[in-house]
Amino acid sequence: QVQLVESGGGLVQAGASLRLSCAASGRTFSASAMGWFRQAPGKEREFVATISWRGATTYYSDSVKGRFTISRDNAKNTMFLQMNSLKPEDTAVYYCAARPATYQTPSREARMYDSWGQGTQVTVSS
Repeated sequence: QVQLVESGGGLVQAGASLRLSCAASGRTFSASAMGWFRQAPGKEREFVATISWRGATTYYSDSVKGRFTISRDNAKNTMFLQMNSLKPEDTAVYYCAARPATYQTPSREARMYDSWGQGTQVTVSS
């Protein structure tokens, strides 16, 4: 498995932007696809965005498409989630996740990931 640490969360007003980071260590970061998921209070964890091992392919949930951008810097073992035009309904704990090594294609399914970070809180006030 790979160790993942998220950062960049916080409390912002609606319409603001945040950039989340996910720092990876423990195995070759560039060898696998990565993803972002989120979990709001009282709700199940949901897919946000995913990116292939080289960053050429990305997928987004309908709720964030056009507002969020996922990217990665394999030289720095870091993945990012740029979140613009934030809404109160984006409030959640955001988790980064990594697929097993050599699984290079992105996935919207949480069960396809074997490594998870501890999460970072994002709160958007109205």
